[in-house]
Amino acid sequence: MVNYKKIASKSYPNVILRVVPGHFATPNSHVNYYIDMTAIKSRTNEARWAAEALSSILYFTTPVDTIVAIDGTEIIGAYLAEELTKAGVISMNAHKAIYVLTPEYSMGGQMIFRENLQPWIHGKNVLILLASVTTGETIVKAIESLKYYGAMISGISAVFSIATKAAGLPVYSIFSKADLPDYDSHSHETCPLCRQGVPVDGICNAFGVSVIGS
Repeated sequence: MVNYKKIASKSYPNVILRVVPGHFATPNSHVNYYIDMTAIKSRTNEARWAAEALSSILYFTTPVDTIVAIDGTEIIGAYLAEELTKAGVISMNAHKAIYVLTPEYSMGGQMIFRENLQPWIHGKNVLILLASVTTGETIVKAIESLKYYGAMISGISAVFSIATKAAGLPVYSIFSKADLPDYDSHSHETCPLCRQGVPVDGICNAFGVSVIGS
């Protein structure tokens, strides 16, 4: 793996995005950068800074009862719940606190919420939190699943997103394509790097990257 390129948020310089150029396969597309969210998702200081940034970016006209944290963003989600509460965002829950949940997945990739968690989804105002948004397919699947369980979607937030909207809803993010203008995403079938014969450097998902070859 080559050295990381670090990109600091223009508005929130403590929040650093670490990227590696190359040819990477994700579950939904081929991309020309691997975006490493490990520190932001796992280190308490960086997770808190990311939550503070997202809290100042997000705009709500409805309460937030539950944050569904996808892509391993549970720590960010916990800090975000705290920041939103400080900012005066209302929760309709009995304890006036925001729940932070992470979904389970079926073999087919469908989100599952067990019976013990469903009361915190059904009839609740749910904010979806992701590490990154490229094709928007994950958001569409998440919204379909959450609505099946009776959720009302309050908003969509991400650390990095090349999409400004998904499923008809705005996506609020710390980093966008403006921060990484040459970032590119294509379907597996239309990937220009594949057509040029450029080998895949690694396979990546929410857990990280598996490098191919030496």
